[in-house]
Amino acid sequence: MTDTQAASAFRLAYVPGVTPGKWVGVWRERLPQVPLDLTALPAAAAVRTLLDGGADAGLVRLPVDRTRLSAIPLYTETTVVVLPKEHPLAEAAELTLADLDDVIVLHPLDDVIGWQAPPGLPAKQRPATTGDAVELVAAGIGLLVVPQSLARLHHRRDLVFRPVTDAPQSQVALSWLEDRTSDLVEEFIGIVRGRTVNSSRGRAETPPQPKQQRPAAAKGKAKPKPKANPKANPKARTASRGKPRRRS
Repeated sequence: MTDTQAASAFRLAYVPGVTPGKWVGVWRERLPQVPLDLTALPAAAAVRTLLDGGADAGLVRLPVDRTRLSAIPLYTETTVVVLPKEHPLAEAAELTLADLDDVIVLHPLDDVIGWQAPPGLPAKQRPATTGDAVELVAAGIGLLVVPQSLARLHHRRDLVFRPVTDAPQSQVALSWLEDRTSDLVEEFIGIVRGRTVNSSRGRAETPPQPKQQRPAAAKGKAKPKPKANPKANPKARTASRGKPRRRS
C-alpha cells in the first residue's frame, strides 16, 4: 500500500439496521494506519452519497443503480410485522400477508421493502419515517411491516414482531462507484468476503521457504565400516579358526 493510501481515510456509509461493527474491527486490525470514517445515513441518502462521491463505499439496501454502482449482495433479511403485545395476531408464531388484509398497515415514506402493492388497509397518511410509524403502532393506529433489523432497531417493550412468511425481503449489499474501485475498496471487499490477510486482494502472499538441506559430512572423517559378523558368514568363521593340525 502506498504512502498516499495510508494517509487517506476510508469513508464508509451505512443504512439503518445494518451493523458494520465486525468488519470495522477487522479493518482496524489489518490497516491501523488508515482511518475508517463511518457515516449513518437513511437508505435513499446513502445511495445518493455514493453517486455524488461522498463515500468510498456503502452498506446499502438493494436495488441500486447498477449502471454506475457495483454491488456485492451480503445477506437477505427476514420480513416481520410490528404489532402491540395485546393484538390478536401477536398470538401467532408467524403470519402471512393474507392475515393482514383486514387491518391498517402503515407505509412510511422511507420504506425499504419496495412494495408493488402494500398489504392491509391503507392509513389516511403515510408516516415520514419508520421511527414515526413505530410510534403510531404503539398508539394503536396500525401495524408495520419492515425488515427484522429495523424492528430490532426501534424495539419497544410494548411491541412485538412476528415473521411474515410470504412477504418480499430486503437485501443488504456492499456498493461503490464502479469507476472508483480503489485499493482501499478492494481491501474492504476482501474483509466482508471473509478473506484472510494473505488471500486478500492486493496483498502479496508469504513466499515459500526453501527446504533446509542436511549438513554435509565433515571432511577427513570417514564413516566407520560395520564390523563383520562371523556367525553370518560360514567361510569367515572357517578362516578365523585356521588350518587343522596333523596328528603325529
